[in-house]
Parts: sequence; C-alpha cells; structure tokens
Amino acid sequence: MAGAAIAPLRTPSGELDREKIIDHVGALTDEAVDAVAVSTAHGHSAGVGEMVKLLRGTFPSLTIIAGNVTSAAGVEFLADCGANAVKIGQGPGSICTTRMVAGVGIPQLTALWAGGKGAAAKGVRILADGGIAQVGRHRQGAHPGRRRHLRRPVRRMPRSAGRDPRDQWQALQAVPRMGTLAAMKAGSAARYGHDKEDTTRKISAEGIEALKEVSGSVDSVLADLIGGLQSGMGYLGARNLGELRAKARYVHVTAAGQKEAGPHDVIEVSTKNHP
Repeated sequence: MAGAAIAPLRTPSGELDREKIIDHVGALTDEAVDAVAVSTAHGHSAGVGEMVKLLRGTFPSLTIIAGNVTSAAGVEFLADCGANAVKIGQGPGSICTTRMVAGVGIPQLTALWAGGKGAAAKGVRILADGGIAQVGRHRQGAHPGRRRHLRRPVRRMPRSAGRDPRDQWQALQAVPRMGTLAAMKAGSAARYGHDKEDTTRKISAEGIEALKEVSGSVDSVLADLIGGLQSGMGYLGARNLGELRAKARYVHVTAAGQKEAGPHDVIEVSTKNHP
C-alpha cells in the first residue's frame, strides 16, 4: 500500500494550477497509488477545500486524506469537500512549536474527541497526527483516532533517514520537521502560510531541529506497540478494537498524577546503549 502527499500548487496569480495538479495525480493513479494526502498546517481553509474538491471531482474513486484540523467543524468542512479521512493535530509533535509561535492548537486527545464528533456526523475517518510519545499513547489514541501516524517511533529506527551518531555510547539521529526554518527555506514554507521566495517578510519557524536516540528495529518497535495495545485492551475487557472504543473512558489527570504514572523517586539503570 502506498500514498503520496500532494501540494496545492498555484499559478503566479495565486489560483490553483489545475492542469499541473491533475497531471501529477493522474500519473500517480496510473502507478496505482492507494491514497493522496492534501495536508497543511491549517486544513480548515478555502485553499485546502478547493484542492480537495478538485481532486474529488477529477478522481471520484481515489482515497483522499486532508488536514490538519483540530475541530469538529474542520472535519465536517473537509468531509463536505470530498475527503475520505481527515488528519487531526496542530502542535502535538515533540519538536513542533506551532502553539507557542502562532497561539493555535489544542491538546491532541481533546482535538481527537472533537474531530471524532464531526467524523461521526459525516461518516469519514480521522487520523491522529502527532503526540504519540509512549506505547500507552498508542492505546489512548485508538479510541477517538481510529488511525494513528507512527512518525516518532518510526523516525527513531536505525533505517530511517538522518542518522547522525555523535556520541560513542548513544546513536543519535536528526529529527526532520516541516516547520523548521531550514525546511521552510527548502520548500515547506507554503504549508505554514509563508512564501520562501518572498524576501520582504520574515519566515516564522514553527518547529525546532533536534536529535533523538535511535530505537530498535521495525519488528521490535511494532511488537512493543502491539503489546501495549493488547495490555490496555485487557485492562478494559475489550476483545477487539470495536469493544475498546465502546468501553474506553477518559479522565482529567493532574501534574501529580502524571508523575505518579511513570517511574519516579528512583535512578533508572539501563545498559541498552552500552557495548
């Protein structure tokens, strides 16, 4: 299964370059692509809606993913434009600074709950994009999100791009992010409402560049995620994902509760990164 991200290409006058977009997506469908994604930092916008409508009208059977939004209204808007699935998430990523820079976005679990309301009303799917830091988050996102992006676990694998061993004991790798200043200058500025060719105004970065410790292999990481999901289902008495969604309940957790939930008041001993 393969998908492709599609940029809302525009002419010098600012209108969608319909011919170029249709040729591009047409070539992808000729190669049997399964889905295309029209995703920007702000998906509840006229430009993204216009792009989705163009693709839906030209390729009626193509699976279209659109985003990103954090509200039921945003999900309903993109569904009405023709999206089959909508990406949820503005600022939940570990190195994303959108909420600090732009003052936009809400906590991811709340966004998934709100987006799920819109998805249920329109009969579309939602994708949880970002915010999965631990195995337990994968289980939590399974209820409202239905589908999750596994960007953080996957990008830490040894085979992912950007590996940069800078320490003899720890294998580190660069973490790519569309919102960094370097990425915007390289071509992702339009995703955040900026023009990299416009030298009259400053591009405001909505992400930082960072390093992450390399994790295990694909098999081991997926085994951890599956095991955590199964454990959570066991605690809830859920035999399948449908029962999990029906039985899951969420409560507000204080900072003290968050501290209690993880290892605390000890010095953790680990030899996994030593020879």
